[in-house]
Amino acid sequence: MARKIGPSCRLCRTENLKLNLKGERCLSDKCSFERRPFSPGQHGQSKFKKQSDYAVQLREKQKVKRYYGVLEKQFRHFFDKAERQKGVTGELLLSLLERRLDNVLFRAGLAHSRSHARQLIRHNHVLVDNRRVNIPSCLVSVSSEIALRDKIKTNVQVQELVALAGRREVPPWLEVNLDAVKVRIKSLPARENISVPIQEQLIVELFSK
Repeated sequence: MARKIGPSCRLCRTENLKLNLKGERCLSDKCSFERRPFSPGQHGQSKFKKQSDYAVQLREKQKVKRYYGVLEKQFRHFFDKAERQKGVTGELLLSLLERRLDNVLFRAGLAHSRSHARQLIRHNHVLVDNRRVNIPSCLVSVSSEIALRDKIKTNVQVQELVALAGRREVPPWLEVNLDAVKVRIKSLPARENISVPIQEQLIVELFSK
């Protein structure tokens, strides 16, 4: 599987958005996005940047891709799926991305980051409705129950996560049971439940060309 092996913090600075790619480090004083809130490169601090409409739309698409950790082909697949459904395409796209299994684990506080969530899923540590699932892009549905397998619950890192999970803000469409280390999907994520500063209409305009 393709993956990015370069500096993660440069992505946050490029998109001017904290993408939470490094887990707890992103919440500490070591976060380079807080220390250097400007784009990387020798022209990163330049105040005179004029972008075309296409550049703005492309930047928005790249931001969403990097935020959810999906590749171009995966992103296009989700967009096509949202376009076939009834409703506002941009909002449906974000709803589909939010329902990815790796994102749900991260949102519930059971993983440091989405990449950590993908690792847990790939190593067969996650159950969906009591069945092992090892596909991070799997879409969960309403009433689905996600849990960690018993053998991973005793892991020190997981126990630390559970202890810190209570401090995280959990989206209203999720119900987290920290005692059982389980997550239940209460409803489909609505646009108002997604607080990320994304202008999804720009992405729709980009793909409509």
